[in-house]
Amino acid sequence: MTKRDPINPTDDDARALARDLLTKARFGALAVTLPNGSPYVARVAMLWDGTALLTLISTLSTHTSALQATPACAALIGEPGDKGDPLTHPRMTLICSATQVDKAAQKDTWLTAIPKARLYYDFTDFLMFRLTPLEIHLNGGFGKAFRLGPGDLA
Repeated sequence: MTKRDPINPTDDDARALARDLLTKARFGALAVTLPNGSPYVARVAMLWDGTALLTLISTLSTHTSALQATPACAALIGEPGDKGDPLTHPRMTLICSATQVDKAAQKDTWLTAIPKARLYYDFTDFLMFRLTPLEIHLNGGFGKAFRLGPGDLA
């Protein structure tokens, strides 16, 4: 008996759902590896710029020093709706590589999407990181699992 692969072939509907989740995301869970090798997850503001997730994080935070030491990370986006089983709502994990980028160059884009960040955007302890996707794992709900590549998000 042949076992069915639970991962569906990537199609245009999966690509559209992934892009929709990314363009609507304003926060997500960021997973990093601490210097002692332990995993660590934090909720952070996130914004899709068309090719990568951007995140503005403080050097006072544990996850910032972890990213600086080990740029391999993961981001989980997609929140359950108000009704129904949370596991039926779409969500996506992106395996990423983080690089620090020029915060000043992203200011207008960031503040347009997240206006409350005006309160702290220019604080010197805040850094901007670009989380470039290497692998994408999309779960569109029960029976709707897909693996996408960075090219699928264009």
